Amino acid sequence: KYSGYLEHMDKPFDSNCFRKIPRLMKLGEDITLWGMELGLLSMRRGELARFLFKPNYAYGTLGCPPLIPPNATVLFEIELLDFLDSAESDKFCALSAEQQDQFPLQKVLKVAATEREFGNYLFRQNRFYNAKVRYKRALLLLHRRAAPLEEQHLVEAAKLLILLNLSFTYLKLDRPTMALRYGEQALIIDQKNAKALFRCGQACLLMTEYQKARDFLVRAQKEEPFNHDINNELKKLASYYRDYVDKEKEMCHRMFAPCGNGSTVGEN
Repeated sequence: KYSGYLEHMDKPFDSNCFRKIPRLMKLGEDITLWGMELGLLSMRRGELARFLFKPNYAYGTLGCPPLIPPNATVLFEIELLDFLDSAESDKFCALSAEQQDQFPLQKVLKVAATEREFGNYLFRQNRFYNAKVRYKRALLLLHRRAAPLEEQHLVEAAKLLILLNLSFTYLKLDRPTMALRYGEQALIIDQKNAKALFRCGQACLLMTEYQKARDFLVRAQKEEPFNHDINNELKKLASYYRDYVDKEKEMCHRMFAPCGNGSTVGEN
């Protein structure tokens, strides 16, 4: 969060503090004020600081008419809520697949982890479509990279986290079929993973595949018997299934109920 002030002014000439959720801004692209870039690079996560920028670190000899006069010294109050180091990831993802293959596996894992962190950030902002794009980019990097047998577990562990995130994201996007697909891919890696079983159960419930939903949720409950979310989902399933059965009974009753003239509906 930031607010910029001119001398003898109580109100900021520029601020993003009115936003409920500040957007992600990239140094050198969204933030181009030299003093602000240098100031942010000197700060720690969660720090609140004030910077006084001389003209050569701010708007220069020309200023920025009509708000900023020439040769203006400006005060900025900045709070660094969080940051992600994307430079390494951006450079790596801009390379061709052949160039990426020249780097060691640890580099690929680090870039994939950064992409997943970006996805998590976007997910927390309810930007589920953008989060999905980041998760898929991370997954593609891992799918494309062959690892020696002794390091394969590292790749599988990284894939598992991304697959779980993708499954959850597709639930938020109201696409249960895709949520189930990624949940099942996670179960190929870890067949007893409670989160994967839970996501698959949620997806099946949304698809009204009640028996499959029950199978997944009971397996999840077996792994984590006291998990509040899993137990609540099983209660929801039981309620939905009762309603479904009641509606089926009512429909059958209407189909075979006596007609008004005293005859019944049946075969001739």
